[in-house]
Amino acid sequence: LCFPQKLWKMLESDQFRSIWWSDSGKCVAINEELFKEEVLGRGRLQRVFYTQRIKSVIRQLHIYGFTKMQRDDQRSASLPEFLAEEAAVSAHSQILYYYNPCFNRAHPWLLERCMRRAALKRRAPRAAELGERPLQKPRGS
Repeated sequence: LCFPQKLWKMLESDQFRSIWWSDSGKCVAINEELFKEEVLGRGRLQRVFYTQRIKSVIRQLHIYGFTKMQRDDQRSASLPEFLAEEAAVSAHSQILYYYNPCFNRAHPWLLERCMRRAALKRRAPRAAELGERPLQKPRGS
């Protein structure tokens, strides 16, 4: 299975507590520390991904067009509500949210559109791009 399909299976499985759909079903939520332990810390035979590093999983998310989402940081004016919200935010600080318009729980058929981005090859600029003329061989050689 390709990365998005593996991710989808994990989200739909009851086996993993470290990754889940957001309330709207439009974002993937990952508890980073629990994910490292539960998914990336598995033995060789039970491994879901070929890597044991969270950075590699995040790189795959970016390659497949996922973008990191920020939590809504609006706070209440009253002190008790503010303190309760601060406690909730600190508990959620390890949670990463990623969004891809083609990765939506309510629209599983969009999964086939979730493709790997084309890699941009780095290359040296051509002489014509720099306004240079190619060298010509001297006559008689």
